[in-house]
Amino acid sequence: MIGKRMRHIGRYHEIAVALLRHGFGMIVDELGFSSFLSLPPRGRTEQGKREGKTVGERLRLVLEELGPTFIKLGQIASTRPDLIPRYIICELEKLQDQVPPFPFPEVRRIVETELGGPLEELFRSFDEIPLAAASLGQVHRAVLPSGQAVVVKIQRPHIAARIETDLDILQDLAVLAERRLDWAASYRLTEIVDELAKSLRQELDYTIEARHAETFANQFADDPSVYVPGVFWEYTTKLVLTMEYVEGVKLGEIERLKESGHSLKTLAERLTVSMLKQMFEHGFFHGDPHPGNVFVLPDGMLAFIDFGLMGRLRPNVKHHLSSLIIALMRQNTDGVLNAIYGLGLVPAEVDEGKLRDDIDELREKYYRVPLSEVSLGEAIGDLLTVAFRHGIRIPSDLTLLGKALLTVEGVVATLDPQFRVMDVAEPFGRKLLKERLRLDRVAETAWKRVAGYGEMLLRLPDSIKELTKVMRRGKLQLEMTASDLEALLRKLDQIGNRLSISLILLSLSIVMAGMLIASSLGRQSMLLWKIPIIEIGFGVVALMFGWLLYSIFRSGKL
Repeated sequence: MIGKRMRHIGRYHEIAVALLRHGFGMIVDELGFSSFLSLPPRGRTEQGKREGKTVGERLRLVLEELGPTFIKLGQIASTRPDLIPRYIICELEKLQDQVPPFPFPEVRRIVETELGGPLEELFRSFDEIPLAAASLGQVHRAVLPSGQAVVVKIQRPHIAARIETDLDILQDLAVLAERRLDWAASYRLTEIVDELAKSLRQELDYTIEARHAETFANQFADDPSVYVPGVFWEYTTKLVLTMEYVEGVKLGEIERLKESGHSLKTLAERLTVSMLKQMFEHGFFHGDPHPGNVFVLPDGMLAFIDFGLMGRLRPNVKHHLSSLIIALMRQNTDGVLNAIYGLGLVPAEVDEGKLRDDIDELREKYYRVPLSEVSLGEAIGDLLTVAFRHGIRIPSDLTLLGKALLTVEGVVATLDPQFRVMDVAEPFGRKLLKERLRLDRVAETAWKRVAGYGEMLLRLPDSIKELTKVMRRGKLQLEMTASDLEALLRKLDQIGNRLSISLILLSLSIVMAGMLIASSLGRQSMLLWKIPIIEIGFGVVALMFGWLLYSIFRSGKL
């Protein structure tokens, strides 16, 4: 660690000075920067505090001063209201990613090195002035030898090495902070930095963005309302991304859309439906659908661009998210709680009583409010705020979903103030509910649970043997409160009941199969066969299976 600090001592000094300049001298002291850095006197710093700026404002200024790595990390962090207080999120959302473009000779060098040839042979034409420039790269318009118009994104020279240095320093500081600061340990700062660093490293690999674009395009291959520009793989590497050029009007240019004769209401509906399909049907969605990333083509199709920030909802997250939406629609506190427990990593020390009170308070906020007036993005944002308050970790893709929904609702409100996202979202919620209640889906879920319990039962003798060995060595430590014991007994009782029912169903099935075989092979007539035993047996099995499903539904653990 000391070697790392000496190797990057100049950058450590820049970070410490920026913190001091904007009023974070206490953090500089607590992290021990003074022990290995020569810092300016405190009286000439602390500018941020003297000017009366808020903590969020001063933090944003620090990130902007420290450059691309910190700006991008701040932007990614702004999607995590479960980790960061709302008043800081509001400032992080203001972080600007506008920087001067780098010189064209550097563009030429990178493109020719990556694509393996002179620029004039690779492209029929290549604009020297970029269309846009950001902290990680810039975009140029070009034409391929075939005559196809394209956009070429080129990564800034040496930016990857600088970002790796900054991430190395941040991970060192996170470890140091967790050792010295109680709040850093309680927030699990190293985990947050690791998670944000992973997202940033993905943005540095343009082949990942290209694969995202292709996956996104496949989702809408049969949808005439959405267009996704194609990727030219022979002109794409980790540092260079070449995609089809899209000619259209940005979704935020309202006057131009009107002049082109587009229906703003239709565009609002198309954007909403496309985003809900991405999230709730495909489980793979655009994480930054702001007006600059969505174009309207002359025929009214929506063209999405920039696939660097994407979200993916795993099946179990989609399952619990649908439970959450259904519980919100029904204003069911227990359902919301169960969904939160299913979605997030709930700390053992969470106060369930206070958590329930917060959920009830949230439920009251939406009580008797017409669905058409509910903001789905705001509702998820409110839940993430509750999660933050109780230290519950929520999957990053779900927090990105909440931010994307809020962005879409803002764009839709600009296009058509009378349009309500929930008017379109409600049918999706009902569709999710129908999917959950489909007989084959219910049977599959029930069978998986029964199979899981059966496997656990088979492993029980070995587990008991291992437990006995541990007890004989005197190494078993058990701490259990009365409430824990009661919950455990309830759970064991529930498992026992389910196993019993499953075994009864299995036994009846075997008996029924035996009787069917006996009835087909038997030559002698018996009094028993004159009774409709098979029909009665099937009726009993159907009743017991129905009761099993009812008990699972009633438990709320489906």
